[in-house]
Amino acid sequence: MVAAFLEQVLIDPFAVMNTIGLVAFALVGAAKGIREEFDVFGISVVGLVTAFGGGATRDVLVGRTPLALQSMGEVSLGFLGVGLALLLSVLLESPDDHPITLVADAIGLAAFATAGAIVATEAGISPFGIVTVSTINAVGGGAYADILLDRSPFILFEDFYATAAVLGGSTYWLVTVAGAAGGLTAAACAAMTVGTRLLAVTRGWHLPTAQMLGLAGDVGNSR
Repeated sequence: MVAAFLEQVLIDPFAVMNTIGLVAFALVGAAKGIREEFDVFGISVVGLVTAFGGGATRDVLVGRTPLALQSMGEVSLGFLGVGLALLLSVLLESPDDHPITLVADAIGLAAFATAGAIVATEAGISPFGIVTVSTINAVGGGAYADILLDRSPFILFEDFYATAAVLGGSTYWLVTVAGAAGGLTAAACAAMTVGTRLLAVTRGWHLPTAQMLGLAGDVGNSR
């Protein structure tokens, strides 16, 4: 089974990563809606926005119709993730904080960072563009979901999250420049992203704020 999966990654890494990302992020987003005690429609909306928001933005940036509007297959994958979240809510007391959801979030982040890097590379944009599109694909849906939940996007102030996607996108470009095959570059990007994200969760990594660096006080005193 593992061998078949790795073979498929080598054949069509985008399809594999996109599928994993859609299911994982729909699950994560729906779990947030469940925590907020939304009804089934609201849960589905948050789940689907989380799954498709980043990819739709990616597609607009590279000048193509969002894949979610081209195929019912993608929408079906999103609903599968929502259904899994609803099932977990029956089996678990707090599904959004459960390790299953946290790992799914890290896997979705890695999958979408990789999918974004693949699309950006095929579009022939600059290295900065590759990393940017990769990161937007990975974190855009979660940011949109946070807006629906009436809160500031957590990628701006919490956790070592978007940074993991930046590192993944950068790894994809570096490995591509080194001449590796597409499947290997996808694997390297995914491994870097999921690895750094899970390390951040387990070790409590955070980027420093201005207050932690002692800059906020200086700014306030200068006014």
